[in-house]
Amino acid sequence: MIRTLLIDDDEKLATLLIEYTERYGISIQSELNPRDALNRLKAETFDCVILDVMLPDMDGFEVLKHIRSDSAIPVVMLTARGEVTDRVVGLEMGADDYLPKPFDPRELVARISAVVKRRPPSTDRNATNEKTNTSNLLQSGDIRIDTNTRTVTHADNEVGLTTMEYQLLLLLASSPGKDFSRDEILSELKGTDNELFSRSVDILISRLRAKLKPAKPIQTVHGYGYCWLQSAPPTDTVDR
Repeated sequence: MIRTLLIDDDEKLATLLIEYTERYGISIQSELNPRDALNRLKAETFDCVILDVMLPDMDGFEVLKHIRSDSAIPVVMLTARGEVTDRVVGLEMGADDYLPKPFDPRELVARISAVVKRRPPSTDRNATNEKTNTSNLLQSGDIRIDTNTRTVTHADNEVGLTTMEYQLLLLLASSPGKDFSRDEILSELKGTDNELFSRSVDILISRLRAKLKPAKPIQTVHGYGYCWLQSAPPTDTVDR
């Protein structure tokens, strides 16, 4: 079962989704109050979070900020209007997917399944070290990507990435020196069933760059897209 926490103050919606999703192997636990939900996330283990933007006490974006402060758990946001502005803000803060209200429960099931499938698996450090071999590793300067465990380290420190950030990182780093257009990146990432748009590529790139500092492996190809540098120099790269 995919254990999912729903953070939404609509009790009727919660009841409907709990009953509907169980037949698809998704167990939804519901919290109406965002502070209670955050406490529960710290105390229990979940595979995914469904987060409404409109909440009492604090909005969904503030809740997402708290979640992302110490967790890369997949988050699907529910937006009442589905406006691009809401999606951009959510992406900048680390959301994995969006679903505008009202929605078909079948689509929510599909999106939950997709983000959980893409999530880097939790691993035991000792077991990971025993299983790791060079065929599973991508090394670029101080940045190391283990494609077996889907973990990323920079100067031996693990980098916490969301599923979308990891997919983008792997796409670029797997072809160092290649210029990827924004359309190419969108095409690759849309294969993950996310509703993406051109601006989201720039947002994801910005998030990746921030997490990989002081390394600067991602170079802007002005008017076109992005490129992963062959040597991934740490601090003094100038975008071309």
